[in-house]
Formats: sequence, structure tokens, C-alpha cells
Amino acid sequence: MELTLNVHSDIPGFTVIAVSGEIDVYTAPRLREKLVSLADGGSFQFIIDMEGVEFLDSTGLGVLVGGLKRVRAQDGWIDLVCTQSRILRIFKITGLNKVFSIYGSVPEAVAARTLPPGEADQEA
Repeated sequence: MELTLNVHSDIPGFTVIAVSGEIDVYTAPRLREKLVSLADGGSFQFIIDMEGVEFLDSTGLGVLVGGLKRVRAQDGWIDLVCTQSRILRIFKITGLNKVFSIYGSVPEAVAARTLPPGEADQEA
């Protein structure tokens, strides 16, 4: 399966990457290259929308963790959007659900980063 990456910067201060397809040993390098390219260009605040991801393997997880390390060095972050139980299960099994903030939608992720602490919980 193909990997599709659509980058949106229409929300000021955020770069949203909508990912579709499979993130595996064959396709993960494309995601890595995109994250590196965007970070080298000065983007350090990412929301990765994984709603279209059908498969995620350890290589894909490694790319996400590597990207997070890269942007954290610049006081940045990577938040994930995912509601698919089979993908969420991978994050829970690996403990990465404690490393990444995972939201149910892009607006929810944006609200969590823009609203004062506590107010994002009230909106949900």
C-alpha cells in the first residue's frame, strides 16, 4: 500500500500532516524525510493526523519517536490524532501513549495546545 502525506499549515503555529496508508519499513523513510525537511525549515509544532493509517509497524513508531526527539530539541512537540483501536493498541502496548499526546480530532489537538490549561478538558 502507498503512503500519502498531505501537509497543511493553515492553522497558525501548527503544521498538520495527514497520513494515509501504511507506515512500515518500506514507506516510513518518506515520513522521516518529511519531518526532517519541515523541522529543518523551522517547523517544530506538529499534529500528525493518523486517521487514514491502515497499518503501523515498529519502523513507523521509530520514525515518530525520532521526529519527536528532533523537535523537542527545539522546544517543539508532535501530537497525534488517532481513533482507530488497532493503531491505538500499538501505542498502548509499547507505552508510547504516555509519550505522545493522542487526540480524537485535529480541532481537539489544536484546542489542547491553544486553550489555557483546564479549559480544553471542559470543551471536550
